[in-house]
Amino acid sequence: MNKVIIRPIDPKDNKQLATLIRAIFEEYKVEKVGTVYSDPATDTLFEYFSEPGAEYWVAEYNGKLLGGCGFYPTEKLPEKCAELVKFYLTPSSRGKGVGALLFNKTIERAASSGYKQLYLESFPQFERAISIYEQLGFKYIPHALGNSGHCACTVFMMKDLLEQ
Repeated sequence: MNKVIIRPIDPKDNKQLATLIRAIFEEYKVEKVGTVYSDPATDTLFEYFSEPGAEYWVAEYNGKLLGGCGFYPTEKLPEKCAELVKFYLTPSSRGKGVGALLFNKTIERAASSGYKQLYLESFPQFERAISIYEQLGFKYIPHALGNSGHCACTVFMMKDLLEQ
């Protein structure tokens, strides 16, 4: 996809992102309670990522939002660790390099913000994404870390940003 723009989240993105995230949970038939689907912050992501130490990036093509990815200083994570969060793409943008652009921007910005590790939570239904996380150096860990409030997640992974 030529001319994909990666930019910081804007307040006008809130509704489109919330709709995209919830549509993906429905597409993959993933649990809704105890996940980002039912999290009220999903409707106000611009405000959510205004927190110090947090950033969120969106991909846009010809004015259309293709997806987003960010990092957040989730409460009770180890020191210098942030959570990779809300990494979602529209079905039409998958497999075209958009996710790599978002992921690379997020990793680059997390490292330059002083984080040494990234943690993530997911679901087995997102096997394509998990496969990509594995390729990008994320390793499985046996249990949840921090306090994301998303208690339904069952896949937990960590990446050392020094091993890029």
